[in-house]
Amino acid sequence: MRIRSLITIFILLVFGIVIQCIYPTIAVSAESITVFAAASATNALTEIGKMFSRQKKVEFISSFASSSTLAKQIENGAPADIYVSADYKWMDYLAEKKMINKSSRFDLLGNRIVLIVPAESSMKEIDIKTGFDLDKILGKGFLAMGDPDHVPAGIYGKQSLENLGVWDSVRNKIARSKDIRAALMLVERGESPAGIVYATDAAITKKVRIVGTFPEESHSRVLYPVALVAGRETPAARDFIKFLKTPEARTIFEKYGFTFF
Repeated sequence: MRIRSLITIFILLVFGIVIQCIYPTIAVSAESITVFAAASATNALTEIGKMFSRQKKVEFISSFASSSTLAKQIENGAPADIYVSADYKWMDYLAEKKMINKSSRFDLLGNRIVLIVPAESSMKEIDIKTGFDLDKILGKGFLAMGDPDHVPAGIYGKQSLENLGVWDSVRNKIARSKDIRAALMLVERGESPAGIVYATDAAITKKVRIVGTFPEESHSRVLYPVALVAGRETPAARDFIKFLKTPEARTIFEKYGFTFF
């Protein structure tokens, strides 16, 4: 009986030590933030999120997709703390529905839209201007781009092509993608001879080349507004949007090609 008692005591002691060891980990991960952000910000925000998590001991949870998809998810109750859009349209959409904290909103980043081709393509640099022959460039292929009905990069792309007088000649040759990364992938795989993406997306892969940059005056300015989701204004979430403005975060954004104001 004495041996059994000693064994029981020993087991309880070991169990107590294990609990004490893992408790700090539980405490560290008890606080978290969930960021819903445009797909084009995936690499930069993932890196920034890891840095923030290490420094603040807060779990960083992210969801990347088209700005429209994320806005609709937030509208339907998805548990996002912070929303990062690739345009004003979808941030305004949530603001009108009182789904964001308007006082927390600010413009974080800028970007450019570019024309890309597969890395092995023989296509040379193109002077993107009024009336440039995009139809000839595509041949029998399709232009990969975010769906211009709702994906910001696609909306910017369509605006530019319309203002350059090119849209009508290629409107039936559009491979509409669910988000910008899907459009990028079509060109990477050689499934599309050309695509319209952000400069930052083209910069993350060696499988595509930029052959032209769309004139800034041909489309609305590419802006990335950020805001806290209404009812989710936790201290950790507020800390994160402040962190996005720090020199450390700026360095990472610049590394991926984003611009500032």
